[in-house]
Amino acid sequence: MFDQLSDKLEGVFSGLRQRGVLTEPMIREGLREIRRVLLEADVNYQVTRDFMKRVEVKALGERVLKSVTPGQQIVKVVHEELTSMLGEKRSPLALAPLPPTVIMMVGLQGSGKTTTAGKIARRMKREMRQTRLVACDVYRPAAVEQLQTLGEQVGVPVYAEPGSTDVIGIARRALELAKSERDRVVIFDTAGRLQIDEELMEELRRLKAEVGPHEILFVADGMIGQESVNVAKGFDDALDVTGVVLTKMDGDARGGAALSIFGVTGKPIKFLGVGEKLDGLEEFHPERMAGRILQQGDVLSLVEKAERAFDKDEAAKLEKKMMGAGRFDLEDFLVALRQFQNLGPLENLLKLIPGVNNKMLKNVKVDPKQFKHIEAIILSMTPQERRRPEMLNGPRRARISRGSGRPVMEINRLLAQFKEMQKFMKQMKGLQGMMPKGGMPRLPFGGGMPRM
Repeated sequence: MFDQLSDKLEGVFSGLRQRGVLTEPMIREGLREIRRVLLEADVNYQVTRDFMKRVEVKALGERVLKSVTPGQQIVKVVHEELTSMLGEKRSPLALAPLPPTVIMMVGLQGSGKTTTAGKIARRMKREMRQTRLVACDVYRPAAVEQLQTLGEQVGVPVYAEPGSTDVIGIARRALELAKSERDRVVIFDTAGRLQIDEELMEELRRLKAEVGPHEILFVADGMIGQESVNVAKGFDDALDVTGVVLTKMDGDARGGAALSIFGVTGKPIKFLGVGEKLDGLEEFHPERMAGRILQQGDVLSLVEKAERAFDKDEAAKLEKKMMGAGRFDLEDFLVALRQFQNLGPLENLLKLIPGVNNKMLKNVKVDPKQFKHIEAIILSMTPQERRRPEMLNGPRRARISRGSGRPVMEINRLLAQFKEMQKFMKQMKGLQGMMPKGGMPRLPFGGGMPRM
């Protein structure tokens, strides 16, 4: 997400940071480069122009020119204005004080409306809100079946009338059922077209009048860049949308849509779709996203992702074993490995850590199959061997190799790394009783961290 834009901006900032003193001509040259980078990323021209005016006023002020670190000050100014360009602050879903909350999904065909409806339904269910999906796309072949499949996957009921083309009637009856069943959230998946047309808009206007939505979410394909912004404006003019969901943001999107859509429509981005899986939906935080674009990391999103992915009971057991009196064995390691995989690709996680930039990650390619290989090795052991890996002699390792289909050398490497991990945990456990109140631990090994 935004990798090309991030790398180019970092190139500009790197040149500015290397200079101890910045003159006005130097800053103007840097700002011209930033403007070029934004336009190449397909950011709307007027949005770019307004953004650069605000940055220039701040960047040429005394706060920057007389700063000890003018390069860093310019980065700070750009971060502030990027946050403003992206919407200033998070805009959560508007939930009705008197249920049900009604959400209408609108957008062009192929933008990902139906999948996004399923993702939002999953999120609502995880928040303990009784949710119902409604199939109002009666024109696209298999649209109803797709929504029903998604409903089954997330465990949410789907109201549909296969064969009927009475969209308004379907919506009316679905809403009546939702009220009688005391649903908290009702999500209407509507029809799209290959382009905006009056027939589509008229049907959506009538649907809006019938169900009285609290949220009208425009779903935009982030891959088509600035054209998404033009389409969003068309839907907003007709329906007064309340928010935007940008999909396919895990691909090679240049970022133009995300950076332009608020400036053009004034409507906040509420979610980002990052992948086809139903857990691939992120809340949009303008300040955090600005930090990601400028390669400053996003620790809060990393923590939230971990909280959602980890089983709390299993995590508590593991922590007790790792730092308490229990013995951390290969069975525990397998549980930890499986929970870690729920977080997604390692490269994406590393990008959220402050100080880790795209340049550092150029050669970091973690093959997901490696995790499966480790899992196969551990599962080929007996329960006793997993609990006591020190008993794994040559014949046992040869048997595990045959069972897992992995070479003995790979098994040896895994066991050596696991042994090092156990040593490190023992050292960390020893530090627990050495932590002074309000201070850093008194390290027993010369003040440095132990070697892995």
